[in-house]
Amino acid sequence: MASPDTDVSDLVDSLSLDEKCSLVRGAADPEGTATGYVPGVPRLDIPEFRLADGPLGIRIPGRSSTAFPASIAVAATFDPELARRQGVAMAREAKASGQHAVLGPGLNLVRVPNCGRNFEYYAEDPVVTADFAAAVVEGLQSEDVIATPKHYVANNQETKRLVVSAEVGERALRELYLPGFEAAVEAGAGSVMTAYNRVNGTHMSDHRRLVTEVLKDEWSFDGYVVSDWFGTESAVGAATAGLDLEMPGISLEALHEAFGIDPDAEMLEEGDDESIPAGETTTPRFATELKAAVGRDRAGLDRLDDMVARILGQMARIGLLDGDWDDGGALDAPEHRDLAETLAARGTVLLKNDDGALPLSDDADVALVGPGVAEAMLGGGGSSEVTPAREVSALAGIRARTDGSVVFEPGVERVVTPSFFDDESADAAGDDEDAGDDFPGGKTPDIDAAVDCAREADVAVVVVRDATTEGADRETLRLPGEQDELVEAVADAADRTVVVVQSGGPVELPWRDSVDAVVESWYPGQADGDALASVLYGDADPSGRLPVTFAPEESYPTASEERFPGVDDEAQYDEGVFVGYRHFDTADADDEPTYPFGHGLSYATFEYGEAEARGDDAVAVEVTNASDRAGREVVQAYVRPPAVAGVERPTRELAGYAAVELAAGETETVELSLSEHAFRRYDDAEGWTVDAGDYVVEVGRSSRDVRVETTVSR
Repeated sequence: MASPDTDVSDLVDSLSLDEKCSLVRGAADPEGTATGYVPGVPRLDIPEFRLADGPLGIRIPGRSSTAFPASIAVAATFDPELARRQGVAMAREAKASGQHAVLGPGLNLVRVPNCGRNFEYYAEDPVVTADFAAAVVEGLQSEDVIATPKHYVANNQETKRLVVSAEVGERALRELYLPGFEAAVEAGAGSVMTAYNRVNGTHMSDHRRLVTEVLKDEWSFDGYVVSDWFGTESAVGAATAGLDLEMPGISLEALHEAFGIDPDAEMLEEGDDESIPAGETTTPRFATELKAAVGRDRAGLDRLDDMVARILGQMARIGLLDGDWDDGGALDAPEHRDLAETLAARGTVLLKNDDGALPLSDDADVALVGPGVAEAMLGGGGSSEVTPAREVSALAGIRARTDGSVVFEPGVERVVTPSFFDDESADAAGDDEDAGDDFPGGKTPDIDAAVDCAREADVAVVVVRDATTEGADRETLRLPGEQDELVEAVADAADRTVVVVQSGGPVELPWRDSVDAVVESWYPGQADGDALASVLYGDADPSGRLPVTFAPEESYPTASEERFPGVDDEAQYDEGVFVGYRHFDTADADDEPTYPFGHGLSYATFEYGEAEARGDDAVAVEVTNASDRAGREVVQAYVRPPAVAGVERPTRELAGYAAVELAAGETETVELSLSEHAFRRYDDAEGWTVDAGDYVVEVGRSSRDVRVETTVSR
C-alpha cells in the first residue's frame, strides 16, 4: 500500500474556508461515472475523488463490469478467502473505471427475513459477518481502493428506513450489530457509511455516541465517515456527531440526470406517502449551513479541519495525493469471470436430496421449467445493480453441459426485479441468442405445457425466484406469482423433480415434501447458468451452507408488528440477542426451523472422529470422506456457555468453521480456531465479560447437526 508521504496537516492549513467546505460534501461528477464525487482543489494539486457503488460489483452508468453473486451467496461459501479475492477483483475493476472508493461491503445483520436488502448482507450471525467483512475490506484496501462498509448501524429493514428508530439495547448492539463494523475497521477500512435510520431516537448521521465515541474513539478509526445519499439530518449536528463527508451534495433532479434514478422512487421517501419533491434537496448542508456555522464558531474550525484531514488522509493512504495511485486494474478480466463462477457454485446450498436425485446423469432428458431460466439472476434492485459484459442463464448453462435433451417451458409469468435505474444494459452483450424474446422460442406462460414436458422427461428442473430490492421489504416469504402452484403441478407429474430456488434470503417452501431435491442458489450473478450446471451435474460438490435460518414466516422473532416494521416509527429490538438460530434454539420457540443455520448437504458422505480441545481457543477433529467421490465439507463449531444465575444467553453460538476438501476415502484432521466472541457477553455495567466455567464445544454440520463434543474451560 502506498505511503502517505504528503503532509496532510500542511495541506489543511493551506486551504481556505471555502475550499475546506468543498472537500466535505459531494458534487456532480463532470464525467458522470461516479456515484459520489469530491472535486478536489486544483490550486493545491488535490485531485478529484470518486466513489463507486458496490458491493456486488462496480456500478458505472452505461458501462459493464463483473456481476458477482449476492453477498449472502458469498457468505454461504463459508470461505472468507474467496471473499478476500472478490474484494481484490472489485478493487481492480474500480481502478480500471477511475474510482477510488467502493461503497461496500454491506454488513447489516439479517434480523428481519423480509428485509429487501438481505441479499447485500452476509448472515444472521455476527462471527460470519465479521469474518467476511474483514476479508472483503482487506481485499479492497490491498489494491489501494478505499472500502466503505455500510450501513452503520442497525439498518435491518427498508420499510420507513429514513425515519424508523431501531430501539435496541446496548447488549444486542455490542454482541450482534456492531461486530461486523469493528472487524472491518480492524481490517483497515478507510471509510464507514452511516445508515438512514435512527438508533434509539437519534438519526445515525447525528449519532455522536456511536459515530465518535464508539467508532472513532473506542475503535481508533482514523478514516472518514460518509453519509448515505440524502441521509443527513443537519449540518452542525452531523459534523459535531462525527460525520465527515456528506453525499451526494446535489439535488434529486441532478441525481436523476446523472444516474437515471427516479426522483419519486421509494428509496427517497421520507414518510408514508410524501416524497422529497424533485428539484429540492436535503443537501448540500455542509456547503451552506456548515460554512455559516464555522463562521459563527458553532461547529468549530477544529472539527472542520479534522473532517478534511480524515478525507485527505485516506486519499494519501492510497497514493492519490502523491500521484502514486495506480489506475490500471482490469474490467471483466478472465480471472474475475472465473471467480464469479467459483463463488456462485461454492455458495450453492443443497437443502434436500432424496434417493440420490442429484447429481444428474450426463444423458438425462431434462424438462427445464420456470419463468427466469432464460435470464441470469444478477441480483436485487437498488444501488448494487450491476450490468455485466456477459451473463449465462440456467437454460444456456444446462444446454451447454448436458448430452441429453433440454425442453424449456416458463410455466408462469416472468418475475421482474424492480430497478432504481434507467436501462443501462441495452448495449451489454449477452450469451443467450434468445435474450431479446419475452421467452425463448416464443414460449408463453402455461402451467399445463410445463406439466406436459415434465411428464415426458427423465427429470424436471424447476427454477423459481423471488424479487427483492433496496427501498422495500417483502410482504411475504412466499414466492411471488404462481410459482408455488407451478412446482406442485410439475412435481405431481414428473418422475423426478429438482427445484432450484434463487432468492435474496429465506423463503417458504410449502412444496418441499413433494419434490426430490431442493437447491438454494441465491442471486448467483453473471455466472448463474454455468455455476448451476456444475452443481446439478456433480462437477462441483454443493458445499454451500445456510448463513441464515429458513423457517415459517410467523416463527421468526420479528413476526410481531412492534418488532417489524414497528409502531409509531419505532421498531422494538426487545428480542435482544435472540436473533436467527439463537431464537430457534430457545425453549419457548414455537416452531422448528425448516432448514437450520449452517445446513447444507454434499454429494459425499463424511464421518467425524473424536473432538479434541487444543488449549482454550481451538478444537481439532478428524474428518473422513466415507464415500466413493471427492467432496467438500464445512466443519462448524458452536459453543454452549455455562449457566449463570440471572443471565440469559443463547443455547449455542457459532465459534468457528473451516472448509476441507477430501478425496474419496481421505481423512484429515481439521483444526478450528474458536472466536472469543462466542465466549464473552456484554454486560451493561461491566462491559465485556467472560464467565468462568466449562464451555461445551459442539462440532458438526450445522447448528442442529452436532456430531461430536468436547469441553474447554475459561
